[in-house]
Amino acid sequence: MFQKDLFKDKVALVTGGGSGIGFAIATQLLQLGAMVIISSRKEERLKAAVEKLSAFGTCRYAICDTREIEQVEALAKNIADLEGKLDILINNAGGQFPSLAEDISIKGWNAVINNNLNGTWYMTQTMAKNFFFKQKEGSIINIIANIYRGFPSMAHTGAARAGVENLTMSLAVEWSKHNIQVNAVAPGIIKSTGLDQYPQEFLKGIEESIPAKRLGTIDEVAYLTLFLCSPMARFITGETVYVDGGQRLWGDLFKM
Repeated sequence: MFQKDLFKDKVALVTGGGSGIGFAIATQLLQLGAMVIISSRKEERLKAAVEKLSAFGTCRYAICDTREIEQVEALAKNIADLEGKLDILINNAGGQFPSLAEDISIKGWNAVINNNLNGTWYMTQTMAKNFFFKQKEGSIINIIANIYRGFPSMAHTGAARAGVENLTMSLAVEWSKHNIQVNAVAPGIIKSTGLDQYPQEFLKGIEESIPAKRLGTIDEVAYLTLFLCSPMARFITGETVYVDGGQRLWGDLFKM
């Protein structure tokens, strides 16, 4: 299904592409012929990632804090100057921390909303206006989370990701006239560097809450992401597809 040159001559931007799911998506895009730009706030991580990714194809990095619209606009100009176009946007950057709702501070709430909702919006609108509208073509994939039954113990990111899911549907309708597809991928519990920040007690026995009885892999998330931004999914837009081993349908992730 994934032919070697599937994304030949395509330019893709993967936010948060220096590690975890973003790194896996960047790797697979490169292996299928795309030119890939990865971005995040941390240059050291980006440099290390590009050294590895360059073995698979043409890749570079750009420092960008998606929460800062000026940096997002500067990134769009940088891409216009160096690549001249953008075909695929993967909104993968984000972050959160586990906390009971009553313990989330105003600062913590705003940080997660800015990261996961505002940053996604800034990047999406800016890249669409600079590239996709003019090109009359583009694919946007928003990486969110398993919010199917709420997100107890992470209400801040649940609210932000739900906002992105609704944004995905709204933009899919509005921007269809520009031949832009907008979809979302909702990973469940994935074995990646993203789990490093969570306390071990939070993760203990978590496989038992998943019907598949295992954690997902970053490659499994990347496979779906690539399908949704490929020509094979051109008639799919406004969808959120879960990669969670059935966890959204069954199991107690939060103990009362």
